[in-house]
Amino acid sequence: MSRWSRRIRRFASVATGALLVHGCAAPAVEPPSPVGGEGRIAARAGRPGFVVAAPDGARDRHAGEIASEVARRTGFGLVVGTAPSGAAPSAGPAFERRVLETAQGPLRFYAEIQGDDRQGPCAGQIEIATVGVDRDQALRLRALAELVRDAHLRRQPEVQRLGVLVAPADEVTYGASEIRRDGVLRLPQQALHIELPRCARRDFRETYTAILTDFLAQAILVPAGR
Repeated sequence: MSRWSRRIRRFASVATGALLVHGCAAPAVEPPSPVGGEGRIAARAGRPGFVVAAPDGARDRHAGEIASEVARRTGFGLVVGTAPSGAAPSAGPAFERRVLETAQGPLRFYAEIQGDDRQGPCAGQIEIATVGVDRDQALRLRALAELVRDAHLRRQPEVQRLGVLVAPADEVTYGASEIRRDGVLRLPQQALHIELPRCARRDFRETYTAILTDFLAQAILVPAGR
């Protein structure tokens, strides 16, 4: 077993311990109050260089709540789009400015949480498009996500076990190519664009919030391939 494989398995033990800290139910958290003149983007500063966001938080309040709770638990900064449905500012300059302001310096790591309703309430997988991640690193991220997921679900068999796809190791339905080219995903050194099925955001929100929290807290330590 490689040294990195042993490290990933230790992460699973950390995730299991986190269940005792977080419990099986995370409290519902409202997104932060809007800041700025337009009231279309809400933000809260956190650990410099690290930001969690829900660009379409007004349309999908569950994604906004998940991002808010993940940011609170990890200490990362938070940015939530509060524009009306159909006007999400994720590719706009105002949203980009808010992300960079929240980063308080170079944007080292950015995680974006979006909802995937294209395949039904609970079909498909958790899909993660990436920036600044090579294939070997994507494989390690997928292994980490699966181990963290399984550590949580071991105590919660009633929660649906969703698969995980991580680009570029896996082909994902939404590669976020436009946002990587013209939007906020062109800014960070490394980014994860996470698409969650509806059931992960609604029916099993507390559990998948805890899973994402532990995954993102460890994902920043996953090295690139050699």
